[in-house]
Amino acid sequence: MTDLGGTSDAVAFEGQWRGPVVATSVHAGHGLRPEIADAMVLDEAERFREEDPFTDRIASVVEDRVITTRSRFEADLNRPRREAVYRSPEDCWGLDVWREGTLSDELFEGSLATYDAFYDGLAPRLDALAERGPFVLLDVHSYNHRRDGADEPPAPAADNPEVNVGTGSVDDDLFGPLVERFVSDIRRTSSGSGPLDARENVAFEGRNLAWWVHDRYPRVGCVLALEFKKTFMDEWTGELDEARLGAAQEALAGTLPGLREELEKLR
Repeated sequence: MTDLGGTSDAVAFEGQWRGPVVATSVHAGHGLRPEIADAMVLDEAERFREEDPFTDRIASVVEDRVITTRSRFEADLNRPRREAVYRSPEDCWGLDVWREGTLSDELFEGSLATYDAFYDGLAPRLDALAERGPFVLLDVHSYNHRRDGADEPPAPAADNPEVNVGTGSVDDDLFGPLVERFVSDIRRTSSGSGPLDARENVAFEGRNLAWWVHDRYPRVGCVLALEFKKTFMDEWTGELDEARLGAAQEALAGTLPGLREELEKLR
């Protein structure tokens, strides 16, 4: 890993960060500060199911990327700062997370420090990229599609694409052709039964990381918030399917030449 400043034991940066394509996987982490782990009563398997395990491996096809090791249950890096720490069940899908019912002010402040370390480290790197011209940040996530239970049918494919491409806050006038190229290129990957089912904004449009980048770098930064359906793992047991994970990596890697070509057209 290359230390360019702004790193912590929760956030690190890999690559030279010369762009123009970078990646994040902000919900891939599973670690917790010891004091947070002591205060937590949420079952670890349930926590793992609500995180985005292995998305760091999907994002690893991009040379320049952020590595985050902490769980979203310590600090959710894809929410606005005021909402980033789950203090009560109302903040996180009704789940009982904390031994005392809510998170103490002291632990809350420590978790905000984790959140700040991410954005404080990311900002100067993206500032430097933006000086060179337009860039793309691939914000890699995953989502559950078997919430009714391990033995129940999956959610309908019509509402749950293999890859949901979130572009809700993208400047479509400028980056529309780039988005179209990305979706076209990722669909070229075979899912075994035909082209990969990739669609825009079916269930997810992108959240705080996309908002932050688009506000900070208007008409320069473009975030594609990618939600890979958890067909590369069993979301109930946590078991990984290496072949399907490899297919997801291949699909994302296949989009990189096209992204660079489209960005070059904008320079």
